[in-house]
Amino acid sequence: MEVAKAGARARTSPSPGRGVTVPGSALLLGAACAAAWLSTSDWIPAVALVVLWAGWRYLSLPDGPPVLPLAFSFQWVQVTAGVFYYALTGYRAAAMDWSDYRPMVLIGLGCLVALLLGLRLGIRAMSARAGAAPVELGPAVSWRVLIVLYVASVLVTGTIQELAWEVPALTQGILALSYARFALLFLIFRRLCQPKIRWVLIALCLGFEVALGFTGYFAGFREPLMLFAVALVGAFDRRKLTHWITLGALGAVMLVTGVLWMGIRGEYRQEFDSSETFARSREARLARVVDLTSGWIEHGPADMLTDVDAFIDRIWTVYYPALALQRVPLLVPHEDGAILGAALSNLTMPRVLFPDKPEAPSDSEMVRKYAGVPVAGPESGTSIAFGYAGESYVDFGVPLMFAPVFVYGCLMGMALIALFRLIRYRELAIAALTVIVWQSLYLFERSWLRSLGGSATLLVYLGGAMVLLDRLLWWWRSAPLGRTISPTVSRARRVPRSRG
Repeated sequence: MEVAKAGARARTSPSPGRGVTVPGSALLLGAACAAAWLSTSDWIPAVALVVLWAGWRYLSLPDGPPVLPLAFSFQWVQVTAGVFYYALTGYRAAAMDWSDYRPMVLIGLGCLVALLLGLRLGIRAMSARAGAAPVELGPAVSWRVLIVLYVASVLVTGTIQELAWEVPALTQGILALSYARFALLFLIFRRLCQPKIRWVLIALCLGFEVALGFTGYFAGFREPLMLFAVALVGAFDRRKLTHWITLGALGAVMLVTGVLWMGIRGEYRQEFDSSETFARSREARLARVVDLTSGWIEHGPADMLTDVDAFIDRIWTVYYPALALQRVPLLVPHEDGAILGAALSNLTMPRVLFPDKPEAPSDSEMVRKYAGVPVAGPESGTSIAFGYAGESYVDFGVPLMFAPVFVYGCLMGMALIALFRLIRYRELAIAALTVIVWQSLYLFERSWLRSLGGSATLLVYLGGAMVLLDRLLWWWRSAPLGRTISPTVSRARRVPRSRG
């Protein structure tokens, strides 16, 4: 027996002459970084690929689909899109010609690293604490109930959103509850992707949601596409060609819808703003979108490529913060934490308790003051994003600016795990966390005020609603028939905790 053990140790131990084995993922990453560096004659794309790899390698929740890496990746695209697009096409985005964009891209990547480290620490710290994880109880609700709830949410969401603005003290809370529709939609996508992908039903559901999203003032089609992406990646099997084809098709749909929106949104919004009847009629808006889409398709390739360039200009959100880097502190002094302090003060004064709290300032005012650009502002109903990274730089400068990003990530990681453990039904827990993570962490251009306020509101209202629903279902299935919960739990499989 001892000889066998010694032989096993000898087989598993590295030979002194062979050195340390390099993992295949490290080799692939090194090759990709080298190719990016050599093909672009720029080392920033190589660094960016390392950051993206780290997000997928080290960000994960205890269970469920990889929504954290996907949200992290969307921020990464907003930081690096112009750099990679220039390498592929030679098109120089506005930020390249009108600002010193390189320092801001590096600062953006630094913010992503700080966010990653914070989330990682928060998740690990809370996961190490004793506490129950959600139990495997099968579907939280039947297919029939889920469809009824989803259809009802589609019918009432518009009314709820209109009501939200009629009650200023509860506006943010009501809007957060309206995201319950996305949780229901994600559950539908997740069930349609597991145990096998039901292509026709997914196409019908996704097509309906994308069409519905185009009838709003903003790009409402983005959320359903991303929720399906989360569900698809969660069920992805790299050995199946059909999964790769579906993922590629989804990426193409995302790109086409984004470019299409850039091509038609100007005319669409003009009619939206000029006609109250048009704004209130979803049928009229959908018909107008169809007409504008038909006209856009008839455009020549040159016009479509122009829209692609505009799409990259829009999604690459480093221009205004890059201008601020050139002006602060040379022309405008650092704020020494005043911007973050105001955001924290606003967070501690919920409007439901402080109805006389002043309205939040427009992001355009930040752009005007720190970037020195006279952009459109609240007087014209417009807000130009500046972003938490730019605000952190204006507040503290490098390197202290990364500290609040790290702390925010740490607190979010802890809050997400705490919420995950409060919900007994695994399906509900995953749906709640998917929507909260995506809505809280996918935008690089969001200000501290809206990041902190939005995250807290979603955790309290949407997370609280899911906890209440979980408790209601638990009581309903145990109390009426006089059953105890113990037999159900004993048959359930507990979800293993994450080790990372």
